[in-house]
Amino acid sequence: MADRHGAGADRRRPPWVDEQVPLAPLTTLELGGPARYLARVESTVELVEALRWAREERIAVAVLGGGSNLVVADAGFDGLVVQPALRGVELDRGADRVRVTVAAGEPWDEVVALAVGEGLAGLECLSGIPGTAGAAPIQNIGAYGQELSGVMESVQVLDCESLRERTLCGAECGFGYRSSRFRAEPGRSVVLAVTLALGAGARPALRYPELAEALAVRAAEPSLSDVRAAVLELRRGKSMVLDPDDPNRRSAGSFFTNPVLDPAAAEAVVARALASGAVVRAEEVPRFPAAGGAVKIPAAWLIERAGFEKGLRRGPVGISTRHALALVHHGGGTTRELLTLAAEIRTAVRDRFDVILQPEPVLLGFPPGDPLAPFSTAAESCRKAYAEGEGLGDEYAGWEEQGEWPDE
Repeated sequence: MADRHGAGADRRRPPWVDEQVPLAPLTTLELGGPARYLARVESTVELVEALRWAREERIAVAVLGGGSNLVVADAGFDGLVVQPALRGVELDRGADRVRVTVAAGEPWDEVVALAVGEGLAGLECLSGIPGTAGAAPIQNIGAYGQELSGVMESVQVLDCESLRERTLCGAECGFGYRSSRFRAEPGRSVVLAVTLALGAGARPALRYPELAEALAVRAAEPSLSDVRAAVLELRRGKSMVLDPDDPNRRSAGSFFTNPVLDPAAAEAVVARALASGAVVRAEEVPRFPAAGGAVKIPAAWLIERAGFEKGLRRGPVGISTRHALALVHHGGGTTRELLTLAAEIRTAVRDRFDVILQPEPVLLGFPPGDPLAPFSTAAESCRKAYAEGEGLGDEYAGWEEQGEWPDE
């Protein structure tokens, strides 16, 4: 057998580019079809060669990290999926700040553990998030009051057009709530490494009430390690860490982002909640301040008040028993079934609160536009069938409900 660069391999297609590779085992949802081609690249040279070949063959390109924030179409992806496996971490110590440069293939939670172990503040609340360092800036990961953008100094990328490396400062990355220029421009560049500016000896961040309450019983002056432990415990209680023994393990984490609304729209949600009987008092609607005077309302709260309880099942797919924001795959299902449930949930939230939820995961192998739109008709038929107690028709054979439809 020739090695990855050896003679005797098909020189037209790089030897590290494989054909018809199943993508489901490479994602935490374990759903979706194959990639026409997949390249697991261990160096920038391999990445450049794979991208050059794809460009010459006019093949679409997508990037795969840890597969924890990805929904793959049942038909798969008719193009080249690149999975960077670049490894390495470098620390450049200053007086009060430490620059940590992390290669794209490093597991994210190991990066957080390293930072906490070195006494570096800035990542402790991002503990337990699955995936790789290279995928982290794509959606500007955040949790418990911290966001990656707060410590991002620069991102090193390979431009897919010029095949040249570029370094983008944090301000050039277009970071927003679960968004970035990388997500807005898929296929434009591949993240090679990230450089983070972390605080040496700084106090941990305690901005999130739930986390502060959990830490109040641990220590008067919580350390970075205390915060990491508390975050992991909270996430574990919501099935938001990878655990092979967790029945909710096949998930992409939060399926919808929390809506960020202008004050008038937020008040309209409160009015609808009162009118529908979802709450008795306006104070019962959870609202949190967001940038620019906006208001953030938890998507999980909207989902449950729209009639979708934790643990609801639609045959092989459903809602996590521990978190209403996580859609799960129980095995033997399809992406179509998962997205039909997602469309059903979104329609119900829209009808009750006039808020349109947006998917958080990256959807791969779907046509441009709203990825849930094609599933809305099936979702409405499904919802009506269950609401009327009729179950599903023959076209949805195998979707037998397990449990009861939640009361409206």
